[in-house]
Amino acid sequence: MKLFEKNVGMVDRVIRIVLGFGIMGYSGAYIAPPLSYVLILIGIILALTGAGGTCAIYSLLGISTAGAAPKPAKKKKAR
Repeated sequence: MKLFEKNVGMVDRVIRIVLGFGIMGYSGAYIAPPLSYVLILIGIILALTGAGGTCAIYSLLGISTAGAAPKPAKKKKAR
């Protein structure tokens, strides 16, 4: 599996984006600065991996939630 190959499925992407923005918003509003900076960074990473569809950790572990790539349709022979 290549490092920047799409390996994050659609459901996983939506969860990452929603969770990333939720963590950024909550930590920016309700958590004190030293910890909020770390949580905002985690939220940014989640949102970017969701938007891009690739996850470096998934690549290193050989995980893919994207499913198999669609195969091209075979043409029927005319008789």
